[in-house]
Amino acid sequence: MGLRDIYWKIIRAKAIPQQGSVDFGDFRRLKPVGGNWGLDRGLPVDRYYIENFLNLHSQDIQGDVLEVGDDRYSRQFGKDRIQHLDVLHYQKGNRQATIVADLRNADVIDSNRYDCLICVQTLQYIYELKSVVETLHRILKPGGVLLATFPGITSLGDNSLSGNWCWAMTSLSGRKLFEEMFSADNLEVKQYGNLLSATSFLQGLATDELRAEELDFCDIAYPVIISVRAKKEAGPSI
Repeated sequence: MGLRDIYWKIIRAKAIPQQGSVDFGDFRRLKPVGGNWGLDRGLPVDRYYIENFLNLHSQDIQGDVLEVGDDRYSRQFGKDRIQHLDVLHYQKGNRQATIVADLRNADVIDSNRYDCLICVQTLQYIYELKSVVETLHRILKPGGVLLATFPGITSLGDNSLSGNWCWAMTSLSGRKLFEEMFSADNLEVKQYGNLLSATSFLQGLATDELRAEELDFCDIAYPVIISVRAKKEAGPSI
């Protein structure tokens, strides 16, 4: 064994704790440090990734826009590029909602209606994913863009929606799902996260408790968020 091999053996031995010597510290607990994905401590880790994704594609948020749930991201990233904004909710009671509809069909919405759709952290609550993607494709104008995110590694949260959680996704399953309606050339699928950010997210820590380089490092083995940018083909409607 040469000196270089000995050197790296020593480095690895120091970097990796031996069995039985791992110090769990504050993470040796059966309940998370924070509740509801870290909302009680600041900006949740998954929202850091979601906002980075939407900021990257902010120019797509323009014209006639539909956002699912509320209008916060449309207004934050679309600003004066938006000409008309609708908010969709699946049941009555959401004061921001201008449309009450089920994304599995949503026949109250005309085909080829919107330039941009924002569907953030919604698909995991709907079992019939194929029907949802068909609806999203149908209501986009030719040339329109869908910006969607869904969870990979996550807790289910401790709110009323946790009992309706159906799916967690990977880059592969997300791509295969959307390729059923959108051409591969018009589809961008990306994942965000790493071991540290995933662990911190599961523990309910907030973005400010990690450094930027720790959040921005991507490890394909630990997807916290999967993002999809899907563009409907221009030309005659299908």
